[in-house]
Amino acid sequence: MKRYLVTGGAGFVGSHLVDYLLSRGHTVRVLDNFSTGKRERIPNGVEIVEADIRDQKAIASAFVGVDGVFHLAALPSVQVSLEHPEETHAVNVTGTVNVLLASRDARVPRIVYAASCAAYGDQATLPCHEGMTPHPNTPYALQKYIGEQYVQLFSTCYGLQTVALRFFNIYGPQLPFHGAYASVIGIFLKQQSSGQALTITGDGKQTRDFVYVEDIVRALLAAMESPHVGTGEVINIGSGVETSVNAVADLFGGQREYIAPRVELRAIRANIDRANTLLGWSPEISFADGMQRTMEWFARAMPSQRP
Repeated sequence: MKRYLVTGGAGFVGSHLVDYLLSRGHTVRVLDNFSTGKRERIPNGVEIVEADIRDQKAIASAFVGVDGVFHLAALPSVQVSLEHPEETHAVNVTGTVNVLLASRDARVPRIVYAASCAAYGDQATLPCHEGMTPHPNTPYALQKYIGEQYVQLFSTCYGLQTVALRFFNIYGPQLPFHGAYASVIGIFLKQQSSGQALTITGDGKQTRDFVYVEDIVRALLAAMESPHVGTGEVINIGSGVETSVNAVADLFGGQREYIAPRVELRAIRANIDRANTLLGWSPEISFADGMQRTMEWFARAMPSQRP
């Protein structure tokens, strides 16, 4: 069994990954500053290093003695990056460089980086495949793409084994449903529970590739363990299915309110052939099943949740 470090381990995806790693018999250390993550998501007995990835000296010790690093810590919001590009750059770019430096200096065998499909921008054809030229159109998209470039560079220049997984639109239990980091599904859950109309930006025909969080964590461990990667490969992790925002709203029912459009991707869908070839991975949870599980979780969790 291995000892792994999860940066952002108290976050939405990070906490699921921690639970999954523990269930597989691994030992886990979490690095988090708890700016968006929640301490109560981390099981008892898991070692916690409370530090900010922007502070290279403060995080260095967390990387000593681990067999791999899952780098999930980020400020993952297009809107926040538009409003605060300097702060999000410091976390998403400088923080990633600090994580890579700490991994190099501690001689960590491999690091798996959480990249983003936002790097694609709007493409002329779908599905998006890893050979396409990225067209990031927001600070967040650019920052995550720069992170990919650094991940590849550290493999080339320093011999650090690295992999970058381009996550598409993640959903599932524990997803954010209020504040700046809420996803469309999280927002709809909160609005429906409050008896409000579902707010839809633009015409609602924009599409997303929704992938369930349990499928994401399986991909993360597959990337850590696969003998076929380690030289900075970029790999899509999505469902390969396009779903419009209007179609998501149809699952919820009720009233809708269409509001002004904002800067966002018009359409996106993943080609996941590379994930299947290099990682032996493919999604297992359909959108219908995943949404049922997410709604059931929200119904249980809502009485105890506070904005």
